[in-house]
Amino acid sequence: MIVVVVLVFVAVLALLAGAHWYVWRRLVRDTTQARGVARGVGTVALWVLPLLSFGALVAGRAGAPFWLERVVAWPGYLWLAVLLYLVLALLVGEVVRAVWLRRSRGSQQPQQLRGAGASAAPSPIDAPPSNQEPAVVTVPPSEPATNTSTESGTTALPSSGRTHTENAPAAASAATDTPSSVRGTGAGDTDTSADRAPTHEVKPATTPDDPRTVSRRLFVSRVVGGGAAVAALGTVGHGAYGVLRGPKIKRVTVPLAKLPRSAHGFRIAVVSDIHLGPILGRAHTQRIVDTINAASPDLVAVVGDMVDGSVADLGSAAEPLNQLRARHGSFFVTGNHEYFSGAEEWVDHVRELGLRPLENERVEIAGFDLAGVDDIEGEKFGRGPDFRKALGDRDSARAAVLLAHQPVVIHDAVEHGVDLQLSGHTHGGQLWPGNHLAALANPTVAGLERYGDTQLYVTRGAGAWGPPVRVGASSDITVVQLASRQA
Repeated sequence: MIVVVVLVFVAVLALLAGAHWYVWRRLVRDTTQARGVARGVGTVALWVLPLLSFGALVAGRAGAPFWLERVVAWPGYLWLAVLLYLVLALLVGEVVRAVWLRRSRGSQQPQQLRGAGASAAPSPIDAPPSNQEPAVVTVPPSEPATNTSTESGTTALPSSGRTHTENAPAAASAATDTPSSVRGTGAGDTDTSADRAPTHEVKPATTPDDPRTVSRRLFVSRVVGGGAAVAALGTVGHGAYGVLRGPKIKRVTVPLAKLPRSAHGFRIAVVSDIHLGPILGRAHTQRIVDTINAASPDLVAVVGDMVDGSVADLGSAAEPLNQLRARHGSFFVTGNHEYFSGAEEWVDHVRELGLRPLENERVEIAGFDLAGVDDIEGEKFGRGPDFRKALGDRDSARAAVLLAHQPVVIHDAVEHGVDLQLSGHTHGGQLWPGNHLAALANPTVAGLERYGDTQLYVTRGAGAWGPPVRVGASSDITVVQLASRQA
């Protein structure tokens, strides 16, 4: 077991390291100048932020002071959410980058080829002579021309003393029509371009070291990186606003065959995964209480994961729960995070706040039995769910509603004749595409589903664990209305 935990830890660490390196490469190295201030700041940030995230994850369990937890929690947890969507956005940007750069190269290549073709046309001085007798031109070193004989085709011109065999008319034409830059301007000229066959090299449009290539790649990297950053920050900002604004009411009607007519329309406010901690505090609890009371339920069910911390640190944050109002009272069952935070103390504290803990026990409500079991995390502490204790020796003709934090216990609920199980734990995935990962470990991620004669409803929860952000899984408090088929 220890080996498995170590392997998982190493795999997660490697994944996070790879993600940070990828973000640094695309968002810092590819968009900034070497040895520049921007590159230095970006590099430092991508060292500091993961350290804050690690601190946020371990501070509570390491016994750090609560004020320190709060200091590292906001930047540390928020960075984890930003990192997720930065990586996703940059991966999409890889396609954009490749298409953009390819089209840029393709649009420049024809232009370069056209320029090369035009320059390859032979000039007049390069053209081969045609049907003329060659003329010999003798050029003395420094004397001016003193003898020109057109009959013999011998012409004396100022030059370096070399003798050229040319076509006489072509020579005359070259002497009058060729620019001085080609003919030469003085006695020291040794230009022999007329003697060489013309060569025309077609160069590629750009090379990797071409300044135009570097500039184009920098521009594309900045546009793609900037777009990815805006998309990630916008997504996280919207998701954080949804959490901090508070959950909304969701209404679901569940028909139960055994529910008597007298209990038809009974309403249970189901709230789970409040996750009071270093980020979500007393104000968050107050918003939840106000939302529940405004719905006027007949019963309130707090289905685990209420806190992430000790009673000493979060007791005051949970105090607004004593304002809950419901005709048949408020009930509580533990979640896995209660066992990370001191479950026994919290059970005692919620009792002081007016909630009734259901520790593997049941109570009779108007027309049905309400049962609750401890979370399976409690098995590590000598507790855990006990379905026989909670549901044994009851009248099976009565409808049974079970409060259990994790949906995975649904199969035990089916075996014990439960009509409806109310759960949380999954957060609906919280951060897309986390819903697909949650589906691997839970029979139902969110909503109402049937398993044999038992129905399971899973709420997405009212808070958030880790990053105070939800994407694709908005928080909710569900009012479950029981319906009697006899009615």
